Amino acid sequence: MKPVSFKPTFLIIAGFALAFADLAVAAKGDPVEGKKLVYTCTGCHGIPGYKNAYPNYHVPRLGGQSEQYLINALTEYKRGERNHPTMHAQAESFSAQDIANIASYLSSLGPNK
Repeated sequence: MKPVSFKPTFLIIAGFALAFADLAVAAKGDPVEGKKLVYTCTGCHGIPGYKNAYPNYHVPRLGGQSEQYLINALTEYKRGERNHPTMHAQAESFSAQDIANIASYLSSLGPNK
């Protein structure tokens, strides 16, 4: 019977640990940096009562929204898991850190912003 080598298993576990450590760092958002990135968002999300032409629905205000909800939503748009071509194009250009920064900034605003 051959001895079992744990080196590949250890390397795989270490790789996952490093990957998750990187995600934890990216999850900490900087609202100052996020404020620099949201200028294009206000074109739709900053107009009270704004509705899309197609499909026709109310565009939500983002100020005061849950930080984790915003991270989840932007990440899902980026991956194409939420279907909205404009939001997909916007989110696709953001890194995970950008998304965390944007979410940190928007969640720090009052609900009427």
